[in-house]
Amino acid sequence: MKEQAIPILRVVDAAESVHWYARLGFAKQWEHRFEPNLPAFVEVARGEVSLFLSEHTGDATPDTLIYLRLTDIAPVAREFGVPIEQAPWGQELELTDPDGNRLRLGTPTDG
Repeated sequence: MKEQAIPILRVVDAAESVHWYARLGFAKQWEHRFEPNLPAFVEVARGEVSLFLSEHTGDATPDTLIYLRLTDIAPVAREFGVPIEQAPWGQELELTDPDGNRLRLGTPTDG
């Protein structure tokens, strides 16, 4: 096992969020509920990057900002129809998920 930090994002509808994050290349790994009608806690992953999506109200707050460093953000920009900005350290774009969580995605400048 390797050590890692996994952000927890508050979501209202885990199934809808899993579908939205799939557009970013994330795939659902597992889902847990203490009982069938209780809130869901889900892991999604894209390669080595994982996120936890939680319907539990106390786990996280909406409007969280996370940064994802990817090898190429161009496919994401095309999928979501958003522009890529050039920063001194690389290319970046910003997205907001259906629950108001903000994602900044970047590809570092070579060199």
